[in-house]
Amino acid sequence: MIDILRRHAAEFVTVNSSAACDHVQSTLAKISLCRTPPLGASWHWCPHCSTGVRIPNSCGDRHCPQCRGAQRVTWVDTMQPLLLPGVDVFQVVFTIPDALSSLTLGNRRAMFRLLFHAAWQSLKTVIENEQQFEAAAAMVLHTWNQHLESHVHLHAVVPGGGPSLRNPEQWKSAAPPPHQRQDRWWLVDAKDLRAEFRKRFLKGLRVLHSCGELKLDGDWLPLRDADRFEEFLAPLESKSWVTYIEPPPQASRPEDVVKYLARYLTGGPISDRRLLSYDGRQVVFTARKGTTHGGSDETEQVTMPAGEFVRRWCLHILPSGFTKSRRFGGWSSQHRERYMDQCRRLRAEQAEDDAGLPEPAVTDASAGAIEQCERPCPTCGQGLERLESVHRTSWRDIFSSDDRPAWYRKRDRGR
Repeated sequence: MIDILRRHAAEFVTVNSSAACDHVQSTLAKISLCRTPPLGASWHWCPHCSTGVRIPNSCGDRHCPQCRGAQRVTWVDTMQPLLLPGVDVFQVVFTIPDALSSLTLGNRRAMFRLLFHAAWQSLKTVIENEQQFEAAAAMVLHTWNQHLESHVHLHAVVPGGGPSLRNPEQWKSAAPPPHQRQDRWWLVDAKDLRAEFRKRFLKGLRVLHSCGELKLDGDWLPLRDADRFEEFLAPLESKSWVTYIEPPPQASRPEDVVKYLARYLTGGPISDRRLLSYDGRQVVFTARKGTTHGGSDETEQVTMPAGEFVRRWCLHILPSGFTKSRRFGGWSSQHRERYMDQCRRLRAEQAEDDAGLPEPAVTDASAGAIEQCERPCPTCGQGLERLESVHRTSWRDIFSSDDRPAWYRKRDRGR
């Protein structure tokens, strides 16, 4: 993967000058230099077999296929205490319609923020109206489909219960209304959630337009006019938006859902295990058939020029500093301590009625963290000891030096 990005970054920057903005170029440049001499290295020694090992420094960019595994482990560790034993966990997916894909690509930061806000507000409103308990959620932004095309959506992890809004001293679990089939795994009515999400997202889109916060250039220029913009939105008012509620996993644990979502936090839109071949010109990879969440598990081979592969990969470079994982409601930093203490107390009081809650599942996240920190000796497999580290030079200095990639445009901003 990283070899493809390195070899075709120059082609991408040359052919796609408008898409290769400063942030995209710097991201590709960092990845190109990852674990190369300009970034320095650390020296390790094995006390068991006296082997010396030089380990190059990584770039640390969240999009790099070689980096940030520890960040995923840390996220799983921080999510683990939020998953209470005996409480069902649902996964809810909120998707922006394809008709808004191009507009979203031109306004990533504003549209991504709107997606988070509309998804949480709709989820909170419907849960409170239908289930009458305090809502909580952790959401992860996902911007691609299996073919690396733009497909912007959110995955939300949502507990199926919480403190009752009518009586905060009582635990309330999600339950279907009387007219629905009495299914244990029920969060809210999916149709109501879709309608609420559509309403809130379109309302927020109108606010962005009226405040002049949408970039409307090129083909989108006519939509600067308010009436034309309303004409554009009209078909979306009646369209059924994709909001999918996935029940708790039956063959796995809630922690497995969290680990699944952690894969999307760093590393880019495709992993090495999906790559089948690369001959210097063409890239072949596997992709799941179907475009909807929970679709067919059947896969197909996709072949495309390496330059197009890099272009699609770069579509998913997030805006600088944008946080793609956020927590809301009872799981937010503002309310988490109070909410979790209340939940644990209410669950403990209800333990007898639950006929014995299962013991908290032990995640192997800590073991993963150890693997990220302790390097095995390539000779005997025992743990290495660090002797010396050479800290990476600042990116400003690297990008101003001859060590930067040859294709990276040097910029003079009068600093």
